[in-house]
Amino acid sequence: MAIQFVLSMMLVLLHMQEALAQEISLAKLGCPRKCGNLIIKYPFGVGSSCSADQALELYCNASFNPPKAFLIHNNLEVLEISLKAGTIRIKHPIITACTNRSIAKKVILSGPFTFSYTENRFTAMGCNDLALISRKGYDFGGCMSFCNFTARDNSCSGINCCQTRIPPSLKFINASFRSAGLINDQKSCRYARYAFIVDQNWFRHLKDIYSVQTMEQVPAVLDWRPIGFCHSLGTVNLSTDSYRCGTNTFCTNQSMCSCIKGYEGNPYLPNGCQDIDECAKYGSNRCQQICSNTPGSYNCSCIDGSEPDGQYNCKKRDPHRHTKYSATEIMFKAMFAVTGVLLVLAPMWLCKVVKRKKMLKLKKKFFERNGGILLHQRVSSSDKNVETTKLFTSKELEKATDHYNADRILGQGGQGTVYKGMLTDGRIVAVKKSEKQDESKVEHFINEIVILSQINHRNVVRLHGCCLETEVPLLVYEFIPNGTLFQYIHDDNEDFPLSWDIRVRVATEVAGALSYLHFAASVPVYHRDIKSSNILLDDKYRAKLADFGTSRSISIDQTHATTKRVQGTFGYFDPEYFRSSQFTDKSDVYSFGVVLVELLTGQKPIMAPRPYDEGRSLVTHFVSAMQEDRLLDILDSKIGNDGEKEELKTFAKLAYRCLNLKGRKRPSMKQVAAELESLRMLNGSTIVQQHYEDVADFETELNEPWDITSTCTGSSQNHTIEVDENCTITVDHED
Repeated sequence: MAIQFVLSMMLVLLHMQEALAQEISLAKLGCPRKCGNLIIKYPFGVGSSCSADQALELYCNASFNPPKAFLIHNNLEVLEISLKAGTIRIKHPIITACTNRSIAKKVILSGPFTFSYTENRFTAMGCNDLALISRKGYDFGGCMSFCNFTARDNSCSGINCCQTRIPPSLKFINASFRSAGLINDQKSCRYARYAFIVDQNWFRHLKDIYSVQTMEQVPAVLDWRPIGFCHSLGTVNLSTDSYRCGTNTFCTNQSMCSCIKGYEGNPYLPNGCQDIDECAKYGSNRCQQICSNTPGSYNCSCIDGSEPDGQYNCKKRDPHRHTKYSATEIMFKAMFAVTGVLLVLAPMWLCKVVKRKKMLKLKKKFFERNGGILLHQRVSSSDKNVETTKLFTSKELEKATDHYNADRILGQGGQGTVYKGMLTDGRIVAVKKSEKQDESKVEHFINEIVILSQINHRNVVRLHGCCLETEVPLLVYEFIPNGTLFQYIHDDNEDFPLSWDIRVRVATEVAGALSYLHFAASVPVYHRDIKSSNILLDDKYRAKLADFGTSRSISIDQTHATTKRVQGTFGYFDPEYFRSSQFTDKSDVYSFGVVLVELLTGQKPIMAPRPYDEGRSLVTHFVSAMQEDRLLDILDSKIGNDGEKEELKTFAKLAYRCLNLKGRKRPSMKQVAAELESLRMLNGSTIVQQHYEDVADFETELNEPWDITSTCTGSSQNHTIEVDENCTITVDHED
């Protein structure tokens, strides 16, 4: 009995030591393991030296009893950290109206954190209320609740309480309330109103859901898991090798670190995953007799007098059974076994060879159809820089985009879908996957590769390479994170308001890039589709010119490119090019002039109908204002008090000259770039000579049939005009 008692005590101590070791391994060595009731798990930690990244840093506030942990950069209380799910539970404020409490200040998440759209629900409580989810001034969701005080139950299905899902990748949220009655009285305050994001699992287990009305905060779930196959957390520098999983781990399909089978612990610590001793841990092995632990697994064996009966069991050995065989029997059995293996493996090998040949044949077919031969011809006749353009394999780009995961989509348009991806060397890229298209459009695709491969300018989007062995061609660009200039001009942006100084700087950078293309490139390039949606802003909000699918290279001694098919975008289209089919450098100048007017007025090239008869063309509206000396009346209200009056007029006069209907009277892009640079450097005291051109050309020709900027439909007796959903026109001149 004494021996059994000692063994039992040793077993209990062993389990306690194992549990303690597991708890210790969750936090970084030498760092706090708990803050109050919260178990701290690395990559989170109290202090910068205890966390994997500054965005995951916590501080433990000991003024509470027990102490409470807060995210140091978001000032949110942390209730729970989950390494397996890649989430944390925090306390989030309730938005109220018509109560004695003030409306809670909205929370804007920073770092890698977003509200989990699978774990949270947007919830509203009120009477005959429409609660709307708002972000950046736009309503994009909500729910409606109706009054019924006699049927107040603990469900939230639309009576006194309603719920709805939230969109993915949400970093901040606001809510507004409207009456759901016959009269839409937004200011009605007959009943109290509450709106909040809440952990749906916590909410549905409440005994009384209306107890939330007495609270100021409720639990919500945040995603913190990194994107990019466990290579990044928070704001880690992706240019270095930043693989964050420890030893004995693997990366899951959700980009989370996890211990491999046979190991347990914290997979984010260097040695956090420790071997499980299945032999010492009760119920962790299936051995019938003897268990021997191995790294990540275990082996079973039998005691003397017994022999294996399968992988785990044993049976008593028969002393009368003889196991000796003759040499002939052994040879026969070996030959039989080898023949059996060959009969099984041979069909599998043949099937694999046939499948590989079909795949190679299909890739070759795609390569030829997607313009591989055309690219080779262009390479042999172009600058040798084209040869440095990398041809990516389909497997490389599938891995970079997580098999074209919908969560990686950056944008979609008529030409295709753009995905965010990460190459094996850690570079973040944008992968453009074209829509299924006919072979007539392949030339545009190859043309963009050849053009961008010959350009090396800081304000032109860089092309890393392409992939031609897939069903649709793929282009790989540098990743430009901050969207298009069109969005910043025409959409309200709280994070980065477009001031006058920034507008002048962006215009100067784009003009410099176009001047380089026209005059400094080894082979002059005409862009042919200058518009604000083709101007991107990088991480430092520097301008990057993009989309060279319709661009043309010309020899130095040429003055224009003649095209049978006229292409362009409504509002930016050069009228002289439309009439003559001859695209010159001054056609790019005209389109750039429209961008300058956008920056001045904040209006779109195709405007909404106006009370006075100026049509819907921004150019017509601007020219009329310049002729009538009422420039200040059409300025964007966001810059009216921002720039100096003379500086604004100088900018407007430059745009006016760029929009001259006669291309020879427009300035060159080199002149435009120089004048903008002078305007920017001298803060309005420009030394550039200002002058007007004869405006009669505008008044005479604006009403002629070729003025097609007022609508997104068009036809002519001498042309066939096609218009796509992006207001891009293609005009075929009849022979």
